Amino acid sequence: MASSIDGLASGLNTTSIIDSLMAVEAQPQTLLKTKLASDQTMISTLQSLNSKLSSLKDLASGDSAVNALNLFSATTTSPSITATATTSATAGSIDVTVTQLAQSQVDVTAAMSNWPTDGSGAPAHLTLVDSTGKQTEITPATTSLDDVVTAINAASGPARAVKVPAGNGTYRLQLTAATSGAAGAYSVYQGTAAQVSAGTATDLMADPSAAVVKAAQDAKATLYAGTPAAQTITSGTNTFTDLLPGVSVAASAVTAGPVTVNIASDSAGITKKAGDLVNAVNDVLGFVSIYSAVTQTTDANGASAASGGIFSGNSGVRSVNDQVFSAVSMPVNGKSPSEYGINVTRDGNFTFDAAKLQSSLASDPAGTQAALQTIASRVSDAATSATDPFSGSVTALIKGQQSEVTDLGSQISDWDQRLASRRQTLQTTYNAMEVALGQLNAQQSWLTGQIAGLSSSTK
Repeated sequence: MASSIDGLASGLNTTSIIDSLMAVEAQPQTLLKTKLASDQTMISTLQSLNSKLSSLKDLASGDSAVNALNLFSATTTSPSITATATTSATAGSIDVTVTQLAQSQVDVTAAMSNWPTDGSGAPAHLTLVDSTGKQTEITPATTSLDDVVTAINAASGPARAVKVPAGNGTYRLQLTAATSGAAGAYSVYQGTAAQVSAGTATDLMADPSAAVVKAAQDAKATLYAGTPAAQTITSGTNTFTDLLPGVSVAASAVTAGPVTVNIASDSAGITKKAGDLVNAVNDVLGFVSIYSAVTQTTDANGASAASGGIFSGNSGVRSVNDQVFSAVSMPVNGKSPSEYGINVTRDGNFTFDAAKLQSSLASDPAGTQAALQTIASRVSDAATSATDPFSGSVTALIKGQQSEVTDLGSQISDWDQRLASRRQTLQTTYNAMEVALGQLNAQQSWLTGQIAGLSSSTK
């Protein structure tokens, strides 16, 4: 790019003149940049709205799922018994007496300094047999007890091993069942699987100094104890799953007598879910309200002017806002949501009356839960319609703005080249002007000198 010759002949500040002319030339690009910044702000704000709507959709979808609000609390009359209830439970109670806790089998071998060898001098084989009769044959790499432990644990058989010091340089192998309860029972033999089958292998627990520290056993509990209907239930763990449909009981100790397990509707849990949904709806509506608000500003001359928020006049955003609002405020089976504690405010959002909802749950639990799920389903549909990655209305707004930003970026880039060319033209023009003026000044000086010479020679 040619450099400017500032006023060398003309005395003009040509750089300032060119900059002023370029400022006028660049006005269309300045407008494009202003629009670009506005669009980028709109994209960011729409993305924040979309995030809030997505959170609302997830929450509402969860609440509207089958049995999602069929919540229950489970209590017992003993600290040694705890109970949990899922949404498939029903209200009721049952007495249970725990007579035995589950435990995993633990064996320890006789003390030894090394693992024995077979007749050829190689490490003897080891075979574990589980409760189903399945055999796991293990071949240690050496007679080192560390290698025996490694081989047992790598075999993924019915037991895991650890080496325990027994004094005087000897150790015991402690074997612990991989599965708790009676199903985890196992036997351990020195010898091959074939020898075990033939009855010629050595049962390591038959050694007088070996021991079964804990026998494998299931937990046991009795229902209807002391009655003709008494029945025993077992579990490989200390948890009795589905003691009642959807109800599980965990025991930490044997009980002296029957313990009552009570299952009741969890109105507090349902109320929290309803309150959380209302808060999430208000979060969306409040966000739209903030960015749609009209504010009063004062210009440099002291005149008052109204300034709309970024969502002001945006019909797409307004439509989403109305859909979410209607999803909550519309009647359910002819009843106003206010009967379930959801009240509309004059500001266009909602308040939640927990006491009102709990009263409704007490008088009509099934009807109230169904009404709340209907509201949640409508909210989920409205939020999904806005946020769907392919057809969502807010998604479309974001994509439209992003497309416009791309187009504006291309236009601004084109203007960069156009303005650069225009500046070069102006600099060339003014440089040429300065050169021409310089030549004219030189001619003027020469002519002035010639005329002055003629005048002096005629005297």
